[in-house]
Amino acid sequence: MRGISLPRTIIISFAAALAAGAGLVGAQPAPGASAASAASPDSALAATLAGLPGEALPLESSIAEALAQGTAMQIAAAQRAAAAGAARRERGAFWPELFGEASTASDEQPTASFFSGADVLESETRQVTGGARLRLPTGTELSASLNTVRSTTNSDFALLSPQIDSFGELAITQPLLKGFGPAARGELDASGRERELAEALYADARLAVIAELESTYWALYAAERDYAVQMLIAEQARVFLHEAKLRAEAGLGGPGSVASARAFLAQQSQAVLDAEEQLDRVSDRLATLIGRRPQGSPRFRAVGEPPADFPAIGEEALVALAGERNLALVAETKAVAAARARSRAAGWNALPQLDAYGALGGRGLGGTGREVIVDFGSGPDTLRSTLDTGFGDTFDEVTGRDYPTWRWGLRLNVPLGGRDRGERDRLRAELARAEAQFDAARRALGEAVRAQHRELTRSEARRALAADGVAASLEQVRIGLAEFSNGRSTAFELVRLGADLADAQRRYSAALYRTARAAAELRRLTGGAYPGPVTASTATEEGAP
Repeated sequence: MRGISLPRTIIISFAAALAAGAGLVGAQPAPGASAASAASPDSALAATLAGLPGEALPLESSIAEALAQGTAMQIAAAQRAAAAGAARRERGAFWPELFGEASTASDEQPTASFFSGADVLESETRQVTGGARLRLPTGTELSASLNTVRSTTNSDFALLSPQIDSFGELAITQPLLKGFGPAARGELDASGRERELAEALYADARLAVIAELESTYWALYAAERDYAVQMLIAEQARVFLHEAKLRAEAGLGGPGSVASARAFLAQQSQAVLDAEEQLDRVSDRLATLIGRRPQGSPRFRAVGEPPADFPAIGEEALVALAGERNLALVAETKAVAAARARSRAAGWNALPQLDAYGALGGRGLGGTGREVIVDFGSGPDTLRSTLDTGFGDTFDEVTGRDYPTWRWGLRLNVPLGGRDRGERDRLRAELARAEAQFDAARRALGEAVRAQHRELTRSEARRALAADGVAASLEQVRIGLAEFSNGRSTAFELVRLGADLADAQRRYSAALYRTARAAAELRRLTGGAYPGPVTASTATEEGAP
């Protein structure tokens, strides 16, 4: 009686095995499916998935680790810090600057003049200079300085030794052409825009990391599902081969059925290896993104299922939202602003240099007086200086302008070469390039948003079709098994139906993944606004919230 029961054994075991791949499509059996094909799809696939080795990694945890340890974020953070340092450097050009200098000098000079006061004139000089200067964003240069020199000498004719000379001045230089206004603060304005650019790129890098992480995470989910389905089909291919051998031994089948079963087993076993390699590749990519390997396991495991429902937003409204919020496009606008600031500065710097300058100052004299005896042939004559003052007295004379000084004038410099004009032309071309890049980025953004929007709006239909494809494949298997048991079909046809079912399951996994990936990309392209609320200016199309 064994030979009579073998076909039903083959039908039930093989059908249950092939049907198990439908587990994540839904708990309800396909319309018209037999009890054998719908008895345990959920439990079989769920058990296989639960038995896969790996470290369970929630999506939220993986995103947090990627943001904290991912190299993309570290690179973006370094670029942001560099831009902040450059902006601070350029601001420093307009900060007050203190300067000072102290020096001592000694000199011995042989003389041949009676009026030198010594055969070898010995002098020692100590000089101190100090002050502050400031450059304004208009190009104006201000400075305040105080200089004092204390000198001693062995000259018999020096009335003061030591002698203290002090000089103070307030000076201003105002460029009228080259170096004026925009030319003076060109790099300051450009560095400020580049800092904002780096901030936008950092925020965009964060969204890009999250989007790539989400896509990879759900790719891992799909790879796990495909691997589990393939393992079930390969396992039951072994059962099918065993049953085919028993059927042949019982005289109910020929060597062709056994050969078909062997070919099917070889094909599905190779597909298991391919699915496992794909699963390992996706897990390795996830490990690269978060900066660590799985702990105590060869790979990571996804937790939960990819989201499937997203708010409906009109295509044009979504493109407009992306144009307002996309951080990469914001960065391009900052790049254009930086290029424009440099181009404007170069336009002024290509002009001749004409500076107006002026200064007000004062002098002071101090020291210790002494007697000087001079004999011009009519007898010795004594000259005396009653001066006996120090540094403080000379400073008072300088600040009180007891001995005032002043100067003003114009300074003209006309370069004959074309270096400045060449730099102006170069920066104008850089501005044109930045504007073209912005326009290209804006167009590419619209194209990318439209592509992802179409994919997302078709995702529900895609998932439904993929699920229907799985159900149809299951029905084909049920019918094929019935025909096979009645002798109206071959083992080869049954093998082909099993391969079709595996392909249908992979298409369903791909539909789930593509939906999650499209939503993640739209969040990045809209600067994180999708699927949040849409602004009143963009919610103009029907279907927009």
